[in-house]
Amino acid sequence: MDFLMSGVAACGACVFTNPLEVVKTRMQLQGELQAPGTYQRHYRNVFHAFFTIGKVDGLAALQKGLGPALLYQFLMNGIRLGTYGLAESRGYLHTNEGTHSPVRSAAAGALAGVMGAYLGSPIYMVKTHLQAQAASEIAVGHQYKHQGMFQALTEIGQKHGLVGLWRGAVGGLPRVVIGSSTQLCTFSSIKDLLSQWEIFPPQSWKVALAAAMVSGVAIVVAMTPFDVASTRLYNQPTDTRGKGLMYRGILDALLQTARTEGFFGMYKGIGASYFRLGPHTILSLFFWDQLRSFYNTYAK
Repeated sequence: MDFLMSGVAACGACVFTNPLEVVKTRMQLQGELQAPGTYQRHYRNVFHAFFTIGKVDGLAALQKGLGPALLYQFLMNGIRLGTYGLAESRGYLHTNEGTHSPVRSAAAGALAGVMGAYLGSPIYMVKTHLQAQAASEIAVGHQYKHQGMFQALTEIGQKHGLVGLWRGAVGGLPRVVIGSSTQLCTFSSIKDLLSQWEIFPPQSWKVALAAAMVSGVAIVVAMTPFDVASTRLYNQPTDTRGKGLMYRGILDALLQTARTEGFFGMYKGIGASYFRLGPHTILSLFFWDQLRSFYNTYAK
């Protein structure tokens, strides 16, 4: 039940935040490995990107990749939050004195995130390909010609086998380790502090909401460079053997980005990341916390 509630909570958040994921993906691929000022900026900021995509590709394009996004969120966060929730309910995240341990929380969050992300990596790769697809006048990054999630998975599997389906999976793990450990550690720590300080009434939904808001800020700052690199690793063109033609791995992607686009190149799309990750973190953790509370109150 922990895994099911976690997956449902993440999917609920995804429906609202997927358009921001589309915008984020496009902005992260814009000007890939090009010096600032040497390329045409189709997307000047988050709001301009929304307007441009809606105008050129149509409003429906803002929900591109929703199918794989929902499936990925259910798999990844069902495993991640479900595993973390089990560890928390069994007391593994607390010291012998009963206080919350940030170190144990961060370690559990990272481990749970790695498990979920690796399993869902093929879905995430296809989601990235679909969300990057655009009309030629506003296209950025490599353009795959997939017709949908199942067609894409079948085509990649037939061409490159299981190895091809998990291309970029290892490079995407640092993004998840940092993001998941930061998110769950800050959420649990802030929630514990707010409960101790008695700012809100006991068991109030405001405790989870406030903790999720703080967690959203922390995760965006910590994860964005790795998110940019991961998006580019998944979206890069490949040779006949399925090997990436632009980057050798996550460190190479970070170094090339920093060298050609500068420090702020690693933070491309941070505005979209915040508007997406902030609400997604708040909604998913809030839904997760409330579903668990409801289940523990009425179903047990």
